[in-house]
Amino acid sequence: MRFMKFSQLTVLGIFSLIAVTTAQAQSASTMAKVNGVAIPQSRLEFIVKARAAQGQADSPETRKALRDDLIAEEVIAQDALKKGLDKDPDFTAQLEIARLTALVRAYQIDYVKNHPVSDEELHKEYDALKSQMGDKEYKAHHILVATEAEAKDVIARIKKGGKFDKIAQEKSLDTGSKSKGGELEWSPAASYVQPFAEALTKLNKGQLTEQPVKTPFGWHVIRLDDVRPLKIPPFEEIKQNLAQRVLQRQFATFVADLRAKAKVE
Repeated sequence: MRFMKFSQLTVLGIFSLIAVTTAQAQSASTMAKVNGVAIPQSRLEFIVKARAAQGQADSPETRKALRDDLIAEEVIAQDALKKGLDKDPDFTAQLEIARLTALVRAYQIDYVKNHPVSDEELHKEYDALKSQMGDKEYKAHHILVATEAEAKDVIARIKKGGKFDKIAQEKSLDTGSKSKGGELEWSPAASYVQPFAEALTKLNKGQLTEQPVKTPFGWHVIRLDDVRPLKIPPFEEIKQNLAQRVLQRQFATFVADLRAKAKVE
């Protein structure tokens, strides 16, 4: 479980857009015809391109499967038109949502294409990341409950000899760690929300928090199990991820500025 709150982009993520911007427009050739209606090759190429941007391989087998899917969709769409389903109000609303979503995506792609991130910016981001993450990572257990009184009761039970793992499985609200007795993965303190991180870094190995720790998720009882040096991957290894972080932040700021200038009634 992670407790860090990440800022969100509007409607669509920007993470897969860098690769998309390098593709060229496809020809207007026909992939297939269904009852005389042409399915353009560009439709298939667009899907292949989008899948590639998400790390999915392009292969003859994949293209055949996608071609079959597009043909099936065209068959269904043609029959839907015969039934007049394109006049349904729900369909009209969905079509408008799809149009807006496509426009937003096109806007994001255009933004990425016209705002390249320099190596200087990437190195600054890398240095900031190293500073933020610190030089240590922590192995811990925690129990998350809804109230301070419950958390204090948990602390009292553990101090009287109660098994941390068993109590976590019984009471913790964190579904990600509950089944593991409250065990969390090795992580730097910066991976957690501030109150949790501050409490964690003040503990000695094997120590339990004396008082419950309040976060937006509830009340935590934390036990620090171990500490070790943090190894951050080399710059070149995470360069692409750094570019995505920078673009995400820049685009979010850009959209916020657009929103501030818009007249909303």
